[in-house]
Amino acid sequence: MSSHPHVAVIGFPGSNGDHDAIHSLNIDVGVDATLVDYRETSLDGFDAVVLPGGFSYGDALRCGAIARFAPIMTPLKEFAEDGGWVLGICNGFQVLTEAHLLPGALLRNKTLRFHCFPCRIGVVNATWPWLSRCTEGETLTLPVAHGEGAYFVEDNTLAALESNGQVALRYLTDHERGVSTEGNKNGSVAAIAGITNRRGNVLGLMPHPERATNTLVGGTDGLRILTTLFDMGKAESKAS
Repeated sequence: MSSHPHVAVIGFPGSNGDHDAIHSLNIDVGVDATLVDYRETSLDGFDAVVLPGGFSYGDALRCGAIARFAPIMTPLKEFAEDGGWVLGICNGFQVLTEAHLLPGALLRNKTLRFHCFPCRIGVVNATWPWLSRCTEGETLTLPVAHGEGAYFVEDNTLAALESNGQVALRYLTDHERGVSTEGNKNGSVAAIAGITNRRGNVLGLMPHPERATNTLVGGTDGLRILTTLFDMGKAESKAS
């Protein structure tokens, strides 16, 4: 792997966060990001893959349900199984759950409204590759933009996620003018904002780190996640 990782950003019909991700990765993070069409059948030459936010296939049936059958998903599954780094952001998280690369499902927000605001996100487990530049207990401020962001999983699977340390990120309670307000507004089980697979190379999260990489757009906490791309070789050698 070169000093500048080559990152594939998958573009599905209806994606609207793909260009945000490419701009953020290329300009603010400093990696080599390329838009890859959903009809492609190979990910050869890429060091990592990002599934961006948006409304793949117009969220027909349910979020991510059709995207899971896109041609690019076959090589993506092979890429993940081989230990390749995969990041699913918002709709990308939904696609990963529908494709069974991550457990659980994303349901309609309990408010029945579309959420679009900054959230305080707590880092639960910083041992995983994608969060290795964070510290456990650290708070990140990241924006959300979703209508179906309520993470759901059965009790037994939740217990397994907790036991394995796969719960990576949680929504935190907001504090404004001395008044506490609910941070988990979408109603996610156990306030979960992001999870990993058992190996830790696949991370899905509802907040948007790619929309928090420059002070001009409100903050840089997203860099705490995305700059770990430069640590891939180190993480791979440690895992082996």
